[in-house]
Amino acid sequence: MSNELAQFNQSLSDFSGVSMRRGKSNSRYFAPPKQREIPERLLKYRFAQELAKAVKPEKGMRVFVLLDGSFVAGDFFEAWIVEHNIHVKKMTISTLSMSENNVDSLANVLNAGYVDELDLIISDYFFSHERRNLVPYLYKELDKDNRFQLAAASTHCKLCLMETHNGSKVVVHGSANLRSSSNLEHLCIEESPELFDFLLSSQVAIIEKFKTINKSVRYTDMWDAVTTQN
Repeated sequence: MSNELAQFNQSLSDFSGVSMRRGKSNSRYFAPPKQREIPERLLKYRFAQELAKAVKPEKGMRVFVLLDGSFVAGDFFEAWIVEHNIHVKKMTISTLSMSENNVDSLANVLNAGYVDELDLIISDYFFSHERRNLVPYLYKELDKDNRFQLAAASTHCKLCLMETHNGSKVVVHGSANLRSSSNLEHLCIEESPELFDFLLSSQVAIIEKFKTINKSVRYTDMWDAVTTQN
């Protein structure tokens, strides 16, 4: 979906026209203008690249940005890692939901050797609704060489934790889920060992309790088990 709120039924009668002039009404209260959604075809990876170029990976950095919905939020991770040739020992992501585009982007950094290991936490609500669609695709594309773990839990966190080979501990957090959204979102990118360690401890606990991959079982055996379930 191009909008996280698309699951709700928004009646156009609840909104005024975009061109409504607020000063022309005699009423104290009036309907807000309807937000124009950005079509999926207009969301550009190059906009994520532009942000990635502007955010320099420096010790102690802290950058706060507002996103206007012109690119898929999850694209920033790939764009930033590739732009600055960052090699990540372990990436831990927590998100309410994601898209096929996000899976492909994460597969890119894994397959290209930018990320050694990836832990991903998604909401149990999203897992249950995508069990026969995106979840099998996610296992297929990301579960390679025992470098990936997926957990499904009752979470609303939007986090990405990256520990790099040069000793940096980067935290990306904000309002945006990984997939595209026409909403105004905010994102904070900071290099903070203290915040990183604090957040990582909670995410590791979630992964240990709610993980879905038994790494002692060969991938092909697990894939057969997933695809043959009723």
